Amino acid sequence: MSDLILVERGDDGIAVLTLNRPAARNALSRALVADMKTVVEELASDRDLRVLIVTGAGDRAFCAGADLIERTTMPTSERTAHTEAILAVIEQIAALPIPVLAAIRGYALAGGSELALACDFRIGSTNSVLGFPEVKIGIFPGAGGVARLPRLVGAADANDLLMTGRQVKSDEAFRLGLLDSIVESDDVIPAARAKAAEIAENAPLAVRAIKAALRESDGLSVASANAIIAKHRRPLDDTADYAEGLAAFAEKRAPRFTGK
Repeated sequence: MSDLILVERGDDGIAVLTLNRPAARNALSRALVADMKTVVEELASDRDLRVLIVTGAGDRAFCAGADLIERTTMPTSERTAHTEAILAVIEQIAALPIPVLAAIRGYALAGGSELALACDFRIGSTNSVLGFPEVKIGIFPGAGGVARLPRLVGAADANDLLMTGRQVKSDEAFRLGLLDSIVESDDVIPAARAKAAEIAENAPLAVRAIKAALRESDGLSVASANAIIAKHRRPLDDTADYAEGLAAFAEKRAPRFTGK
């Protein structure tokens, strides 16, 4: 494994995945995407992991999208394969069974914004800039942004951002719903860790079940959604964590969840 992807794990069930190409604004080169795929596969199988934070090295950029300098040397077939690889790894992030937080400092553009959209929470900095500028070079987002953006901000604003390619600063990104909160650049990682810790202290099986239920019931009727939700809710009744939660409530103490 190269040093393009850094992973920091703590004893609290929280991991931080850092895209580590700060000189290239953490652009998604072929090598970085390949390493990220391997790392995310490992994280997906870690039963002790409760929350993942995704960020970019430095404060200039979360991720500037695909490495366009590298793409100038690629034939069409390799450009297509590169886009498909980026889509695949972003979908891996979205499919993780645990909550994923994007900690965004600086630019999150094109595939960088698509990566942020695939996360469950997005914490930005006052210098954050998000956008989908692909139309300005003759293409459009190919890593999930066209599908996810309208669901997050609505059709009208999605049309605007995708078809104009304009970039939005943190205050407008927050108003549109692209960011859930905004803090100073130095506070982005601490704020993400605080949110992650708030989630990680809860019963991990319940948190995973909520994420699965939300994902699978999205867009369904209430009746259909309730059937999906019940499928994930019922097994929790017979867990050690639920018994521990009830006991802790009765004894007026903090619960000690084990994920069982």
